Amino acid sequence: MQARAIRRLPDTLVNQIAAGEVIERPAAALKEVVENAIDAGARRIDVALKESGKAAIVVSDDGRGMAREDLALAIERHATSKLPGDDLSDISSFGFRGEALPSIGAVARLAITSRAAGAAEAWTIRVEGGRREGPEPAAHGAGTRVEIRDLFFATPARLKFLKGDRAELQACVDAVERLAMANPHIAFSVLADGRQALRLAPATDEAAHARLERLSAVVDREFFANAIEVDAEREGVRLVGHASLPTFHRATAQMQYLFVNGRPVRDRLLAGAVRAAYADFLARDRHPVVALFVELPPDQVDVNVHPAKSEVRFRDAGLVRGLLVGALKHALAGAGFRAATTPGLDALAALRPGTLPAPQAFGGGAYPAVPGHGQAWPGLAETLGAAAPSAPAAAPAPGAAEAGSFPLGVARAQLFETYILAQTADGIVVVDQHAAHERLVYERIKAELAEHGVRRQALLIPEIVELDEARAARLLAREAELLRLGLAIEGFGRGAVAVREVPALLGAVDAAGLVRDLADELEEHGEALALGERLADICSTMACHGSVRAGRRLSPEEMNALLRRMEATPHSGQCNHGRPTWVELKLADIERLFGRR
Repeated sequence: MQARAIRRLPDTLVNQIAAGEVIERPAAALKEVVENAIDAGARRIDVALKESGKAAIVVSDDGRGMAREDLALAIERHATSKLPGDDLSDISSFGFRGEALPSIGAVARLAITSRAAGAAEAWTIRVEGGRREGPEPAAHGAGTRVEIRDLFFATPARLKFLKGDRAELQACVDAVERLAMANPHIAFSVLADGRQALRLAPATDEAAHARLERLSAVVDREFFANAIEVDAEREGVRLVGHASLPTFHRATAQMQYLFVNGRPVRDRLLAGAVRAAYADFLARDRHPVVALFVELPPDQVDVNVHPAKSEVRFRDAGLVRGLLVGALKHALAGAGFRAATTPGLDALAALRPGTLPAPQAFGGGAYPAVPGHGQAWPGLAETLGAAAPSAPAAAPAPGAAEAGSFPLGVARAQLFETYILAQTADGIVVVDQHAAHERLVYERIKAELAEHGVRRQALLIPEIVELDEARAARLLAREAELLRLGLAIEGFGRGAVAVREVPALLGAVDAAGLVRDLADELEEHGEALALGERLADICSTMACHGSVRAGRRLSPEEMNALLRRMEATPHSGQCNHGRPTWVELKLADIERLFGRR
């Protein structure tokens, strides 16, 4: 077979190939155009979508606009105004590659109309499947209007890989929301087929308050009632934002908003740091809600990793990860015994009068007669059932002032020999005695391990684990860290490690399997989670078996002692799986149930 001559690909095909990396769905095209508007200094950005962006994406802004000669260059590959010093280590804008607009023009019908600030006239230019028309004069106010129609008409195969309209629309709105979070002083709006999908007014406060105002408008409003503030700095790297209490979590990581120098990113190192910080509090299939902003000098982060610019690399990844994990753990510890408010609100919703049983539930279709003064309700003891024995365990009735002197109040009774009912200054608290005590025991075990270290069990015959050289080197680089967790390893020739000691808590353990899991995690996440998680599971099981069980009757002194220990113990607001250990109902809400408010 005769060798084919090497040839240059035509520019149209080059742009279509580039578009495959940058513009994989409508949300990606929208993100690129909105980022350009932000870089242009826009104070208002309006988006209109048709058929979830597949038929049309129109973005209008009031930014600086472009002159005729700039408009002609804007659709050329690798033409940009955002690298004045040609220094990729000093990037302070969203865009810098000069690929987005030519990539969009290669696969869609693109029209850009712009008027530079102070200019007498506007200009428009069109690109259809890579073919250019213009620029030519146009009527337009100050700013820029970008129209993208018939996305992927030039590469119809790409349309087959798009999701349904609802999923694509949600991706478009999510892209705008993430950019809006980092730019609270800009107004954003999104119209989807004529329906208002998003409207965000510009924040008017100072930087910190402006960010909080914007986050409260974008993220679930319940988030801020159940979030803690994060603010930390280390060696020139600053972390600010909010993170949810462990009892406020979601089934996916979709509501984890991470930013680096104002740029929304989906970075494995940052996501792994969030997971590590919450590993002690959440089940593995649950994810916290966070909005975190990392700020550091531009030369300390590389954003030129992927054409979509959603991935970054840090010069000192260990510093950034350590800051995230440490700051989150410190903030969670500062939350003390706080728990999410949502379980209490859900309980109130379940108690609405409209949800009470119908009258016929009492039999005969009518309510029973009210007993006279001092007369017991008929069948009261039988109706109470298992709750009746809790009466002897009722706490003495101290005054309201005493109840108000403790955050979790004073125990009044034990219900069903499982739940402690306490009165606070302005409501009642219901505590799950087993879950609460389990957390207290778990925190005590952790403190003892931190003080005395993890006890190690020497293997009679060292386990030799064969790995490739790179994975073995990663493990040996963490030798000291693993030793603190009770795993003693050392090099054993090229591409192998010898396991000499394992954590005694693990009992009979597959040492080779554990080492391979750790090597996989170091390669994937840059951190060894498996060993810590296994130790945490053992400690959690020990805490579960060593805590007071449901069904055990407690004395008033025992109930109040449990409440006081909860108030003094960090993280006591949730059990070891992220469920709340206590729920509060405010007096005002209870009064509303009975029509007193």
